[in-house]
Amino acid sequence: MQVLLGVIYSWSVFRAPLAQLHGWSRAETIAPYRYSLLAFAMAMVLGGIWQDRKGPRVVATTGGVLLGVGCLLAAWLGDTLNGLIFSYGTVAACGVGFAYVTPIATCIKWFPDQRGRIVGLAVMGFGVGPLLFGPLLEALLGKDPAQFAVTVPRTFLVLAAIFLVGVVGAAQFYQVPPPGWRPAGWSPPAGQSSAVEIAPRTMLGMWQFYLLWLVYFLGTAVGLTAIGEATPLLQEMAKSTAVLSAGAALGVMSICNGAGRLAWGSVSDRLGRKPAVLLMCVVSVVACLGFLRTAGSFGALLLGLCLAAFAYGGYLALMPAYTADFFGPKNVGANYGLVFSAWGLCGFLVPGYFAGIMDRARQAGDLAAGYNEVYWKLAVIALAGAAAAAMLRPPRAQS
Repeated sequence: MQVLLGVIYSWSVFRAPLAQLHGWSRAETIAPYRYSLLAFAMAMVLGGIWQDRKGPRVVATTGGVLLGVGCLLAAWLGDTLNGLIFSYGTVAACGVGFAYVTPIATCIKWFPDQRGRIVGLAVMGFGVGPLLFGPLLEALLGKDPAQFAVTVPRTFLVLAAIFLVGVVGAAQFYQVPPPGWRPAGWSPPAGQSSAVEIAPRTMLGMWQFYLLWLVYFLGTAVGLTAIGEATPLLQEMAKSTAVLSAGAALGVMSICNGAGRLAWGSVSDRLGRKPAVLLMCVVSVVACLGFLRTAGSFGALLLGLCLAAFAYGGYLALMPAYTADFFGPKNVGANYGLVFSAWGLCGFLVPGYFAGIMDRARQAGDLAAGYNEVYWKLAVIALAGAAAAAMLRPPRAQS
């Protein structure tokens, strides 16, 4: 299911065909992606509350239906920007949000002893989704601009069929453990804050929630921007030094995104959540300043994007585990949905802001200066995220 939901990270493949078909600007072609991240996060909150009360199967099934219907609507309404924002950026993205929260909450309840690793495994599929969808979308869309009026809506119809079968079908296998279930021979470590069970309303009155939210917002800015800009940037560099197509390179990047989820989740189980987050911030800064700011070749660019994706993937694994550590596993669906709103707001605001910088740089005829500005600012944001993460402290366990 998560591999299929990861289609949301492949939006950049659509951007060049839409720009050529409709004459849209860089800021316009990224708009459906921005709105999809916002709608995804908002649906996560509702889906998390719903799945804590009714179980994951019905919520995930609803998500699959919405995702499929959203793609069907995109095939009919996608010739206008507002139509595409409504269909793919809102309806389909709400489906992703409903479905996405269910495996995370379910796995945390089944594996309380390995939260970082199991969430990393669960969301790794989401990260590697572009490995499937990048080449698939390139093949479906084709390279002939004269055919885009036909291939773009047809691609959305194919996606609708995939999601209605795959996501809805996978949802039927979900079940949750009985109340109070624990793995054989395991007990929570003495003093661990997971013994605390905090309801969403109570969590909203705690400073730990807002600091965790801020770390999530700042930490994911680099990865979300890199993913949103990946295909246009790779296509520009590919004109002279490419060894892979942009779609294949996006697939490589998605492998790093997925690997980061498992790797950082496992590291956090061994070294602790905070050291893992601080290391992820370091990798993000290295990606921005060491490779992306002045990338002079396709290989250097791809390496920088892969490092950014590798660090970014860790946040998607660690933040659900952090949420369960701080506020307990009972309400993790609803609580993580609220924490996840940081990801959605970041995805709505940050890539759009940096796309505007790139539009101005293109108009000035100096793309290199635009990318230099983008990745300097992202490095500063990553450092601010590290400073916020250093202040994280769990709530006190209550007896």
